[in-house]
Amino acid sequence: MALATVSGDAQRIIFAHLCNVLDPGVAVAFSSVSSELWALTQAPRQQLQADYEAATALGRKAKKRSCKELREAKNVVCQYKGLSSDDLALLGTLGSVLPALEKLNLIEPASGPDGVQRLAEKLGAGALPAVTVLSVGGTHLGAAGASALVAALGRGALPRLKFLYLGNTTIGDAGLVALAPALRRRPALENLGLSRDPLGDEGLAALVAPPPPTGGLAKLKSLDLSYTQVTNAGCAALAAAIDSGALPALEHVQLHGIPASDAAKAAVGEALLTKSIAAAALS
Repeated sequence: MALATVSGDAQRIIFAHLCNVLDPGVAVAFSSVSSELWALTQAPRQQLQADYEAATALGRKAKKRSCKELREAKNVVCQYKGLSSDDLALLGTLGSVLPALEKLNLIEPASGPDGVQRLAEKLGAGALPAVTVLSVGGTHLGAAGASALVAALGRGALPRLKFLYLGNTTIGDAGLVALAPALRRRPALENLGLSRDPLGDEGLAALVAPPPPTGGLAKLKSLDLSYTQVTNAGCAALAAAIDSGALPALEHVQLHGIPASDAAKAAVGEALLTKSIAAAALS
């Protein structure tokens, strides 16, 4: 048998590459090829079993009856104290084995101040490859969480992200300044929601700064800044960005409940209208 000529270390490496927490059958079948391989993989096989049981419990919290159902899910909604910090960290490690998932919604998880941060820290290169919608609401993210999300995006996680909602997640100016360059390197991003976050003019200025030669928020259609701390200066920066062509696809901006004056908010609306009229004239 050809496998018998392969060293024990190499066999363990092959076993590790076959391990899929949500579908452990292939790895177990491989380890069953010989009694020697079965013995060699005893410890990692036991760990795989423990990880499978943890993933099964996580799936049930996400209203999925089995690991197979979680693996094949296109939409996962975890809401109202459903997931702990450890659960979100585990979900991050599963990012590479959720190829069908398109929408991930985390609404008020019981994860404490570091839950979403731990999720982002566990997202490896190419994790959550089909996710186009990531919605996080009513939980703490803050500057540290925003930086962890920046690092995840830099590793190539969430490569197809189109809709990002981070509402009421305690992102202030420092968090948005950290996050802005990563978002501006996501030209496919179409919708960005930051409502009820304590961010203001500094963070918004970083987000809508003149784009680099390539990239920028070229496809951004909707921006929700309602109930943030954006003032007249932030509105002026946003209107200037629209006028300059830095946000060519922008159609909707939500500015309800911000400290800016009605005139400052109206200037943003006028910039959008002018852009829309100019685009219609060219079409």
